[in-house]
Amino acid sequence: MTRLLSLAHLTVLDAGPLALIDAAAAGGFDAVGLRIVPPFVTEHIAPVVGDVELQRQIKGRLRDTGIALLDIEAIWLKPDSEIAALKPALETGAALGAKHVLTIAFDDDEARLLDNFGRLCAAAHACGLRTMLEFIPYSVIGTLAKAHALLTAAAPANAGLLVDALHVSRSGGEPADIAAYDPALFSYIHLCDAPNARPPADRNRDEARSNRRYPGEGELWLDAFLDAFPPDIPIAVEAPVAAFAHLPAAERARLAGAATRRLLQRRSQ
Repeated sequence: MTRLLSLAHLTVLDAGPLALIDAAAAGGFDAVGLRIVPPFVTEHIAPVVGDVELQRQIKGRLRDTGIALLDIEAIWLKPDSEIAALKPALETGAALGAKHVLTIAFDDDEARLLDNFGRLCAAAHACGLRTMLEFIPYSVIGTLAKAHALLTAAAPANAGLLVDALHVSRSGGEPADIAAYDPALFSYIHLCDAPNARPPADRNRDEARSNRRYPGEGELWLDAFLDAFPPDIPIAVEAPVAAFAHLPAAERARLAGAATRRLLQRRSQ
């Protein structure tokens, strides 16, 4: 069975938008996830929003390579988040062809978080984007159950949950947990690998951002993880690997794509 494979930007985060698309093509991917909103002010990314010429180039490169734009990222809902200020990013993502926007909760004020999340979902929906809430163990919403609870409380018109294999493992979860939720909540998944042994809690962020393994090259229960979702669900490979950080983005994408296809081919035999 053929399924869409997307190269998540974190896998080659140092690559600009055009280099990301080229890397995805080199790695045999079908799509990319493009970071156009910096999670924190200290994180520097190419200023896609507001740069009409760069947007034109991105559209052209997507067209020329046949690569699609699966999602835009990463909106971290923080105490100072202003949803109205995110409208240009949402409109830019939609104009570039994205179907989803990834968001993460990072606000301890439950009422404010609920309000901002609901308003973000509404703003994204108005742009034709589905908001995908990702849980991360070192964020406020650190488990699948908490993510589902926020989604249920907000009751948005169109939103879903993004599940990352690493975050399931590091939050103490198991693939079997996923069966408790409506499959329609999952538009796509994040796939990577890692050792079974969890790092100390204060090292979770470092592992997630820079020291994962490519799918099938670690010790996680990836067969059971993939079996927990519909068989044709798109896979976004989010796997920054510290040992290969010195390689060009295209070569890292080739390694990530090849490893993922080996895993999927083995499962199909």
